[in-house]
Amino acid sequence: MVEFTPVEFTTVNLITGFLGSGKTTLLQRLLADPALADTAVLINEFGEVGLDHHLLERIDETMVLLQSGCLCCTIRGELSEAIKELLSKRERGIVPPFRRLVVESTGLADPFPILSTVQADPVLKHHFRLGNVITTVDAVNGLSRPESIKQVAVADRLVLTKTDLAPDVEALIGQIRRLNPDAPLWRAAEDEIDAALLLGDEIRSPLRAFPATADSPHGSVHGFALTFEGAFDWTLFGIWLTMLLNRHGNEVLRVKGILNVEGSAMPVAIHGVQHLVHPPVHMAAWPDDDRRSHLVFIVDGLERAAIERSLNAFARGPTRRSGPWATAAE
Repeated sequence: MVEFTPVEFTTVNLITGFLGSGKTTLLQRLLADPALADTAVLINEFGEVGLDHHLLERIDETMVLLQSGCLCCTIRGELSEAIKELLSKRERGIVPPFRRLVVESTGLADPFPILSTVQADPVLKHHFRLGNVITTVDAVNGLSRPESIKQVAVADRLVLTKTDLAPDVEALIGQIRRLNPDAPLWRAAEDEIDAALLLGDEIRSPLRAFPATADSPHGSVHGFALTFEGAFDWTLFGIWLTMLLNRHGNEVLRVKGILNVEGSAMPVAIHGVQHLVHPPVHMAAWPDDDRRSHLVFIVDGLERAAIERSLNAFARGPTRRSGPWATAAE
């Protein structure tokens, strides 16, 4: 069951992307940004990132404090143990306080097991919450591997790398947008990359529409948007979403939306990756005059009509059949 969790947590952000897509280069660029002063970063090896010119103080064999104020640590063993060790040292005052954690994954990593570590561990889930998934995409090699397709599909932020080496990236951006329509996208070679915007929650990207008949260049992975009139009963919606992810979590790569909820003047933002659902967020205001609920799904093999039919029928219930529940394809 999805529940509101008002407790303050340390946000865990994930930087992912296929081998050679520029994750380490992006991380090097971010580490010099003062916006990471209150951030801890977990990486595979210091040597790969090249921290020598940033190094200020070595705390122990696995941790260094950078001039920017960012704390960098190497992952040794299981990710959960590395995060717990970092948490323990923060609570004992061995390392400076940090309010954000960034994890750099390996190029072959499926994002889901890394994200599920935070939610599944009984200790971590009381101190940390899932933040943004940042995916780097190689403009030269594109989406040539199944791993890179999934990494793009679950991303909250996208960074297109090596655009200075690719003659034309518009076709690739079109493919990316069919997989992930609403994640903000930076071109690493041309755009200034602000760590606060990349890692923070400040960007409220619009839920862009999918064409109703858009063909996916990636087989069964495709996306669609649904719009609902009227307000949702939060309890019923939470039960429906929980049931959907329990049964089809492997196929629902991503679900994101803004909901008009009964009894709330402001919308509620929801976001899930496979079986995991981020804590719902009460937004401070509607982004515009549109008071409809908007949901974006990125799925592998599931039919749009089945999800739409299921939600509409479940949310209406026997006492809601006369309510304003028309759905519209976006």
